[in-house]
Amino acid sequence: MENMNENKASYGRYLERTHSLGRIFTVLVLALLLAAPFVIGMYLKAMPDIPACIRAFLSVGLVYLVSGIVEYLIYVPMLGAGGSYLAFITGNLINMKIPCAINARDIVGVKSGTPENEIVATLSIATSSLVTIAVLALGVLLMIPLQPVLQSPALQPAFENVVPALFGAMACKYYRADRKVALLVLAFMTLLFTLVPSLIGSTSMMVIPSGALAIGLSYLSFAKARKAKEGDKE
Repeated sequence: MENMNENKASYGRYLERTHSLGRIFTVLVLALLLAAPFVIGMYLKAMPDIPACIRAFLSVGLVYLVSGIVEYLIYVPMLGAGGSYLAFITGNLINMKIPCAINARDIVGVKSGTPENEIVATLSIATSSLVTIAVLALGVLLMIPLQPVLQSPALQPAFENVVPALFGAMACKYYRADRKVALLVLAFMTLLFTLVPSLIGSTSMMVIPSGALAIGLSYLSFAKARKAKEGDKE
């Protein structure tokens, strides 16, 4: 019991420290990102038009505001405190950080919302960030020598399908868990995107209806199975 209380206290101190550092670095990164265009403008003596920037931000900001709230509500429970701060600061959540964290969680066998998942997600996202930096640095160094190869027409279809291939491979495991629900949701979303192609550019927003449909179908399947089980007992 004493050891358990000590572990809880240590974990509480870890979370407190994580939130303190996470808030500091989040504010610092936001300040640097917002200051970059103004510093460049001052250096080049070509300051941006502030009223035009505000109008441009308002035209797209409302869309990304909703998307940001949705991503926060979905990803934070999956990643925990440390993983969320790292992921949102370094970026590439959908392409890199989320698949990496989910894969690490499944390999280790931990559940979302547990201290174990907190540590695993943080370590996996930190590793992913370091690997991304190393790959980008290597890519910058090799960009000119490999430019003829990378611009080859034969390789262009591969670059255009990296993200679908990544998510297809990751989703296969979850599709196999409940093929009926997966196929129904996939068929519905495919039909929706076919009928309304403009929605393809709003994938973050479409997580809400697709997730709600999957949850609803899963609940109906669960309720049906539970009712059948209760009928067998009677």
